[in-house]
Amino acid sequence: MAEASVLERLRGHLVVSCQANPESPLRDPYIISRLALAAERGGAAGLRIQGFEDVRAVRALTKLPIIGLTKTERDDTEVYITPTSEEAVCLAELGCEIVALDATLRPRPEPLADMFRAVHAAGALVMADISTLEEARAACAAGADIVSTTLSGYTPSSRQLETPDWVLMDELREAGLPFVAEGRLNTPSDAAKALRRGAAFVVVGSAITRPDIITGWFAGALREA
Repeated sequence: MAEASVLERLRGHLVVSCQANPESPLRDPYIISRLALAAERGGAAGLRIQGFEDVRAVRALTKLPIIGLTKTERDDTEVYITPTSEEAVCLAELGCEIVALDATLRPRPEPLADMFRAVHAAGALVMADISTLEEARAACAAGADIVSTTLSGYTPSSRQLETPDWVLMDELREAGLPFVAEGRLNTPSDAAKALRRGAAFVVVGSAITRPDIITGWFAGALREA
């Protein structure tokens, strides 16, 4: 299994999520790899990368730790972030030190504990994307190495917020669960606040690597003015 030291390598630092939706002009593995290099130059300590082709392109250019995931829509479940152990193991085999997967309590194709064991057997660590404290407790009990607040606000059982879920971060810290802050962290001050809230490290995506979304923020503010 990947040494837990990779988590120590990331502790207190920034991980940049380099992803692009299918309809985005940036939707190309080469472009994603250049975004990853730009993030590394800016000081990112790690990268969160979605999809096998993007992982291959990024892994070929950097030695930074990669948190890998897939996004697969299925008819039998609402879970779409790395929903199967087959995908999770493939990410590990492509060189992802950490594999991120949906660890919510929604119905899923495979039991979480089985998926965690498969990832560990393939040599990677598990990041469990959760939306509530209950899900975080269950994920840690099943063998997750760390949990992430990624899915807060995206499940019916979680708080529906336009801001980071500071309350969830407080709950995770008070429960003594190791966690990563991710989701709607749109400013440097948000990232710093998350560390002070107890996050092991911080993942930021849209505010750094999605210029279409950032442009929309500015354009919307001017329309309101």
